[in-house]
Amino acid sequence: INNTMELPPRPKLFDFHGVSMTNYFTDNWDNVQNFQARPDDILIATYPKAGTTWVSYILDLLYFGQTAPERQRPIFEKVPFLELLIPLYPPGVEVLDNLTTSPRLIKTHLPVQLLPKSFWEQNCRIVYVARNAKDNAVSYFHFDRMNQTQPEPGDWNNFLQRVMDGKMVFGSWYDHVTGWWEKKQTHSKILYLFYEDMVEDTGRELDRLCSFLGLSPSAEKKERVRRGAQFDTMKKNSMANYSTLPIMDFKISPFMRKGKVGDWKNHFTVAQSEQFDEDYKKKMKNTTLQFRTVV
Repeated sequence: INNTMELPPRPKLFDFHGVSMTNYFTDNWDNVQNFQARPDDILIATYPKAGTTWVSYILDLLYFGQTAPERQRPIFEKVPFLELLIPLYPPGVEVLDNLTTSPRLIKTHLPVQLLPKSFWEQNCRIVYVARNAKDNAVSYFHFDRMNQTQPEPGDWNNFLQRVMDGKMVFGSWYDHVTGWWEKKQTHSKILYLFYEDMVEDTGRELDRLCSFLGLSPSAEKKERVRRGAQFDTMKKNSMANYSTLPIMDFKISPFMRKGKVGDWKNHFTVAQSEQFDEDYKKKMKNTTLQFRTVV
């Protein structure tokens, strides 16, 4: 795709079944809702900017290695984005229907209540990744600055207010992480991972992932996956870092920026942090879900 192409203006947020969305994720809604999952599909579900690509890449390495030439395809082709419909690309559903690899690795940012029902009917395995709200907000802010298919972020202070109000693409972070957490309590096929745990000890979380998926890779293969999935390695890898997509302006900010826990401290003022914490306590008071903002 030629990089000088004119992109449509940035989309506007609107309320969709009680969740803030843009047309890029709702225009293909009937086809998304009627998507036929298969029992061996593996769904990677996250709120945006919580480690989606990281876990996608790990799963791709575990199942398909990084050796054969047909592997040299960008991650967004190998792990298609279910609900995505953007100009000039085939819809996510279509890419998935044409995938020849098995298991199919599928990416979604949908909140739990909007997931197509065939995933539950087929009892698919779902890997959910959650990231603490403050780091997630910072990452989302930089993402929205550089991604032309996202609403204009405005300044950091207003953006933070939108985060607290849940006026974000894919809705409220609070509803998203707690909705999937509640579902996990009654559904055995959901593995709930934390970004912070993955940063702290990638090997340990890799072991959890393998046991959930019923995989038993050799120690050597596990080490190869762990090394390949290190942030700095992925950041330099054009098949993992989204640098081949013209909708993203890396001059503003790279898709993979820092991959750290606690970078929020470089963005939040003391006053913002206090206000956020107070609001957070109210919104999270009815859940057992707990996050770390430092590791």
